[in-house]
Amino acid sequence: MDTWPPPTDEQAELIDLVARLGRERFEPRARRWDRDAIFPTDNYDDLRAAGLLALCIPKEHGGLGADLRTYCLVAAELGRWCATTALTFNMHSSAMLWSGPLADEVEMTPPERAGHNERRARHYCRVVDQAALYAQPFSEGATSASGRDPFGTTATPVEGGWLVNGRKVFASLSGAATHYGVLCTETGAGQEELDPRNTLYVAVPADSPGFAITGEWDPLGMRGTVSRTLEFHDVFVPDGEQLLPRGVYFRAAIEGPYMFFTLAPTYVGLATASDEFTVDYLRGEVDGEARVRRSSPTKQLAVAEMRIKLEQLRSLFDRVIAEAHVSPGRDERIRMLAANYTIMEGANDLCRLAIRTCGGHSIQRRFPLERYYRDSRCGSLMLPFTAEICLERIGRDALYQPGERD
Repeated sequence: MDTWPPPTDEQAELIDLVARLGRERFEPRARRWDRDAIFPTDNYDDLRAAGLLALCIPKEHGGLGADLRTYCLVAAELGRWCATTALTFNMHSSAMLWSGPLADEVEMTPPERAGHNERRARHYCRVVDQAALYAQPFSEGATSASGRDPFGTTATPVEGGWLVNGRKVFASLSGAATHYGVLCTETGAGQEELDPRNTLYVAVPADSPGFAITGEWDPLGMRGTVSRTLEFHDVFVPDGEQLLPRGVYFRAAIEGPYMFFTLAPTYVGLATASDEFTVDYLRGEVDGEARVRRSSPTKQLAVAEMRIKLEQLRSLFDRVIAEAHVSPGRDERIRMLAANYTIMEGANDLCRLAIRTCGGHSIQRRFPLERYYRDSRCGSLMLPFTAEICLERIGRDALYQPGERD
């Protein structure tokens, strides 16, 4: 599907690369990851061989230099072929984006900037030269991930680094990642309460003593993400494992809320896939079966409704990723939240319409619609921008100017 503004030549080449991998390899394997709830290791071998694990690493560090918009366009194409791969790829790529192009736009002191440049070079080298894979455990089953409270996972300063204690839930890539980018709250001497301004973002190596992966994984959708629970018991994390300097994450989250929009592309891809499958199915081009139903006025109206919804969510998506920048204005923040809500809810609505339009035969598991439907239902549950949080913030920001109180 075309995007606006149109992609650059470099962006188009990356999208074409992912489309080829998706068509030839990722889509034929997608049913297996879902059926068995296992991580898409084969897909990551292909991503690694294509250099895409370094997509968001700056070119001067050996990466492909993708900015936020480039990442979103590539991830949406990946989601079109395998949503599980796209969603887990987001976790890895976000660690590179947050420490790379997004961090470059956040104000830092000269010492902070110098220290960050030195440390992130170490992380980038792992990915480029050692094929490292970074996860991004965020949620704790409480309100911390929405930005309202400090993270319950704590980092206590000790000589040379920190001792990390706590628990993360729904941690995608669990067991597959080589490093886990953990958000935690730094504690201090004499500090009575945890403070979100002291959020620390550090990489915990998978082989760290005191680190454990627990719990089962048998969910409704996004089954191949293998998002189990992580536990940290006095895990020592050296100072050099910071992904952002101390305190910078809190500033970045306030100044650059687009950093949390990176889940949306997966669901744009899912919405696109459901629309394309429906058209192909009604034209009799799926599975070699003669099911030509395009002459039915009822089917034509349903396809029209789906296309309108897809154009609406895609248009919002394209505008938001085109205008993303640090310190957005009030209307831009509202539009970003509206886009996230529209995409997450709209993708599932498109899958619902696709099943109804294609009919009962299409729900067989050899077809992808029932998987699309289950995967897309998960989007509105994902922090920090769940459907409810988006609605709450849109309503509040629309009715209150900054600083206004009743």
